Amino acid sequence: MAHSNISIFVPHAGCPYRCSFCDQNTISGENSLPHAEDVRRICTQALAEVSDRRETEIAFFGGSFTAIDREYMTELLDAAAPFVGDGGFKGIRISTRPDCIDREILSLLKGSGVTAIELGAQSLDDKVLAANDRGHTAQDVYDASRLIREYGFELGLQLMIGLYCSDEAAELENMQRVLDISPDTVRIYPVVVLERTRLARLLRSGRYQPMSMETVLSVCARMLSAFESVGIRVIKCGLHASEFVERDMIGGFYHPAFRELCESLIYRDAIGKALEGAGISGDGGSVDVVCAVARGCVSQAVGHRRSNTEYFRNKGLNIKIVEDKTVGKYQCEIRR
Repeated sequence: MAHSNISIFVPHAGCPYRCSFCDQNTISGENSLPHAEDVRRICTQALAEVSDRRETEIAFFGGSFTAIDREYMTELLDAAAPFVGDGGFKGIRISTRPDCIDREILSLLKGSGVTAIELGAQSLDDKVLAANDRGHTAQDVYDASRLIREYGFELGLQLMIGLYCSDEAAELENMQRVLDISPDTVRIYPVVVLERTRLARLLRSGRYQPMSMETVLSVCARMLSAFESVGIRVIKCGLHASEFVERDMIGGFYHPAFRELCESLIYRDAIGKALEGAGISGDGGSVDVVCAVARGCVSQAVGHRRSNTEYFRNKGLNIKIVEDKTVGKYQCEIRR
């Protein structure tokens, strides 16, 4: 089943720092904070519209939920709680900072119907965290992850790829550290540079020199493949399509079909390895090849705007992609 959220944004609420990249008002499209009546209205409307409530959560995003005023936090949770279970939604999901987790707050969340906690880790490299004004360390991520698991919550990590002072090697090391933590879910967000952020000033001054789009796509594709191959669900890869982001961005790695671009790269590599293993090449002329992929993955294997079939056609290979339920996700098998 596909995961989905009833997203309720609390932009910047509870955040003790303004990170180099952050403008939650632009990212979420919201400028005001919700209250109990807003939560009840949103959830009531969602009950009438969402068919698969078993895989849908009420989600508070956009701020550091566990750092907001307790009375306000309780107001939001109390308003959401009646919509969970017994014909309602699966649970309540919140996002917060790694340094805003302790046993007292986890006990409170447990008693309020929260089922999943996402940590805005962004990076597991202390140099990168400091350079981007995060105000916490990698150790905070490890400690918070351990506690969240101990209390029985679903654990999610949010990563930001291509931050100031990061590079390809640092990102791949982050990937391995996330694999070591083994969260239940991950969100992969390539950096988007927005107006009114410190990152925008760094970009304009020339101090921030982003990695190439090709490198970031390659890194994100490797993460997506590595995480899902061990059962870590990547529930988001790329910032969601938004007129506000498109209006305010001045740089970075935004594309409305970012995940599709990553999956195209994964399948291009898988098809290439399968062809090599079968000893097939198009060097001697036009060759017809049938490639089997997992059910529901034909469009990803064909590639964004048929990029993969064109790529192999230029190598003298006419690739036909077919479905086969016996083939694993992101794998390819040659059919003769």
